[in-house]
Amino acid sequence: MIGITNPPLEIAHNWRESIGTMVARNFLEVDANFLFPRLDFNGSKDGVVGMEFPIYNYLIFLWSKVFGYSHLAGRLINLIISSIGIFCFYQIIKIYYKEKTAFYSGIILLSSVWFYYSRKIIPETFAASLVIIGLYFGLNYLYKKEKTIDFVLFMLLAILGVLSKVSAICLLGICAIPFLDRKVPLIRKIAISICGFLLIFFVGWWYYYWNPYLTETYAFPHFFMGVPISQAISDLFNNFALFSKRFYDTALKYIGFFSFLFGLFWSIYKKEKLVIFVFISTSFFLLPIILKTGYNFAFHDYYIIPFVPIMAFVAGFGLSSIPWQKFAIVILFAIGLEGIINQQHQFFIKPDLAKLALLEGSLDQFGSRKDLIAVNSGNYPTALYMAHRKGWITFNNHLKSKEYLLRLKSEGCQFFVILKKSFGTDVDLPLEKVYSDEYYTIYNNTFLK
Repeated sequence: MIGITNPPLEIAHNWRESIGTMVARNFLEVDANFLFPRLDFNGSKDGVVGMEFPIYNYLIFLWSKVFGYSHLAGRLINLIISSIGIFCFYQIIKIYYKEKTAFYSGIILLSSVWFYYSRKIIPETFAASLVIIGLYFGLNYLYKKEKTIDFVLFMLLAILGVLSKVSAICLLGICAIPFLDRKVPLIRKIAISICGFLLIFFVGWWYYYWNPYLTETYAFPHFFMGVPISQAISDLFNNFALFSKRFYDTALKYIGFFSFLFGLFWSIYKKEKLVIFVFISTSFFLLPIILKTGYNFAFHDYYIIPFVPIMAFVAGFGLSSIPWQKFAIVILFAIGLEGIINQQHQFFIKPDLAKLALLEGSLDQFGSRKDLIAVNSGNYPTALYMAHRKGWITFNNHLKSKEYLLRLKSEGCQFFVILKKSFGTDVDLPLEKVYSDEYYTIYNNTFLK
């Protein structure tokens, strides 16, 4: 629970956390209609934007309606759902294998990249967990002949998970297993198939109709919709070292990855069809994601997250197959230790970044939250979010142009914030300076003579 109340100012991906928290805060302060999520960095415009289905952001909003807005909400919601996801992951493996395999797999997943991202304010582990929890209910429906509520929960959670993050669809490759099992009644296979068609419909509607509609209507082309396959292949080929690193380093770290390779080798050697089939079927679903995202998959470490449970399962199977279980436990301990040590620095905020938490108070001395501002943070919206204002994120070379400054002023910009250490460097503007310290300077929109 260290840093569970921290603002989104960690080293890694604070920009994505800021985007998610912007959306949640705007549901609270502007409009609670989840069909029209809003960001703060579209200047004087509404900021309505196409994005991932904002169920996670909406849960933060609902929490805030009851308990007040805080960064605890986003972190705690993600942590709770991701923890339930690991528990259901453990329970799913127990359907097919001994408790030892499930336990090893769960510990490996817990100490993987999942460990840190399950408490960040972004939807990757949240979405993957919704799908895993849904799979738990779905498999209960198929194998244990549980009530219809299990099917309904599977359908709802799987759809919401994939809507929240399309890459989580790779986990649904597991559904191919019961379809090949003659013990599963045909009527239940048909029910799961209907769920699949509904998922395709809702995901298609949101990402290929509603998102483009919002982008065109509100003129805010922010959301990444992928690249052509030819470009993706070229990007991945040119950045193959970085792409492969997502598997051997980001996912499970080195010891975990070698355990995964051993588990994969052992399953092939022993002809363990279930492990092989799970790996192949989920990889088949992951491939289109890789070919759609291209360089982004290689560059951003969070794209691999939905596939990490599969790698953890294969690694757990491998460790549980080792005859000398004391040796397997030593390896398991080493996997956990390596994973956590390599992520512990992400729980703390650098002093320079921490100072951005004071930006809102500094601006409050000279105006209100309705004032539009411009910040020299480049493509990063973090400082604008911390300022609790709307406006522009821009670059120093733009701000050096008087014509650019005049244009922003004509569009309603009241203050210009120059960051000196985090996200930006110092630059003098021909405007009236109202505040300055070691970390940032605030100008109003009055030009000096």
